[in-house]
Amino acid sequence: MIACKPLSLLGPLLLVGCTLGPDYHAAPDSHLQDRDFARQVAGTQAQTAQVAEWWRDLNDPVLNQLIDSALGHSPDLQAAAARLRQARAGLAEKRSNQMPKSSATAAALYTGSGDSQTDATHLYLSGFDASWELDIFGASRRAVEAASAEADAVQADLADAHVQLAAEVGQAYIGLRDQQQRLRIARQSEQLERQLLDFTGQRLAQGTASELDRERIATQVETTRAASIALELEVIESLDELALLSGLEPGALDTRLGTEAALPALPAMVNIGDPAQLLQQRPDIRAAERRLASSTAQIGEHKAAAFPRVSLFGSLSFSASAPGHLLRKDNLSALGVPYLQWNWLDFGRVQAQVKQAEAGRDEALARYRSSVLGALRDADVALARYGNERQRRGTLGRVETSAVRASTLTEQRYRAGTSSVLDWLDAERTRYRAEQDRVHSDGQLIKDYIALQKSLGLGWRSPT
Repeated sequence: MIACKPLSLLGPLLLVGCTLGPDYHAAPDSHLQDRDFARQVAGTQAQTAQVAEWWRDLNDPVLNQLIDSALGHSPDLQAAAARLRQARAGLAEKRSNQMPKSSATAAALYTGSGDSQTDATHLYLSGFDASWELDIFGASRRAVEAASAEADAVQADLADAHVQLAAEVGQAYIGLRDQQQRLRIARQSEQLERQLLDFTGQRLAQGTASELDRERIATQVETTRAASIALELEVIESLDELALLSGLEPGALDTRLGTEAALPALPAMVNIGDPAQLLQQRPDIRAAERRLASSTAQIGEHKAAAFPRVSLFGSLSFSASAPGHLLRKDNLSALGVPYLQWNWLDFGRVQAQVKQAEAGRDEALARYRSSVLGALRDADVALARYGNERQRRGTLGRVETSAVRASTLTEQRYRAGTSSVLDWLDAERTRYRAEQDRVHSDGQLIKDYIALQKSLGLGWRSPT
């Protein structure tokens, strides 16, 4: 009687069915509603940011073309897209497992001995089989749910790869333009120093300057030249990095990007949204949330393995001694049966699998929470850096203005013989550093802007 008890429940289950395991509910983050970022700074506003193509706001056609090219040709993005196709195919497989399975067979048999046809036997067979496992306890439904959530997670991974690549291309491009401008400044400073070296040589011949003055200027010339050589190498490295990010060979962008161009201009105001929007925008958070959903569904999938599996099996077959008689009604055999399979004595294997799935769900929840905290940290740090660099850029601009004025006045006095070479060298070094620092700050401010867009999860496109 006890053995038959599960069978007495089979009828209602066949009609209604059930889905085992916990139902997934979105991870709660209500504490992030109706609040702003902790470190919102001047030049930003809590307006909803555009998810895709933040680089358009910089109004640099070359940068737009580079990022578009990278998004279309990067091997890393192609690999991420292939993983998405893989996940979607896996989801299609799980869905097809819910459908009946069928097969067809055909055979022609001949038996005989020697050349005699008297004892020869001919037999022709054909058949069609179909089976369908009833998803009574929701194992297949949970498997589809898990695969669907995993496919969504992989799609979010692809979007995150877009975010990372767009930011890397932007950072490398701004670095290139920054280096090219600083290289121009170094070369101009070197040219000016060489002119003053020649002028000092003329004064030395006239007895109005010393050998020490000449050597000091010569030292400054070589120091500036050494800085130019270092910047030339940085330019080459940036060109090759941009080529790599675009899926091109080293040197492929030298002609196109080798000429100096101005840094793009930042927008007057940057939209950053709020923390609640951040959770919706950042693809890595969406991926973590979808993997949490997948892990939750797998619990029910494993729990269903502890219950009976019921399948419906049907078969139609024909057999005849001649091909023309094969489809006659009297040669037809039919079979239709329900099939019950229950691995009720498994020595705790299913329970162990359920516990593994529950632990996997807990790990996915912890990873999701870590992703949320990391995203909030990234955004606040990026905001702080952007705000600080804006202030630093203003200060360096004022320093440069004063240094250029002081250098010009000191050079005029040196040429007039009312100032020493040490005074001029000190003023020139100050001007050179001030101009270099200001240009570098210009580039760093734009890099911080890009880092801010990246921290907000902006710059991805929905895959087709």
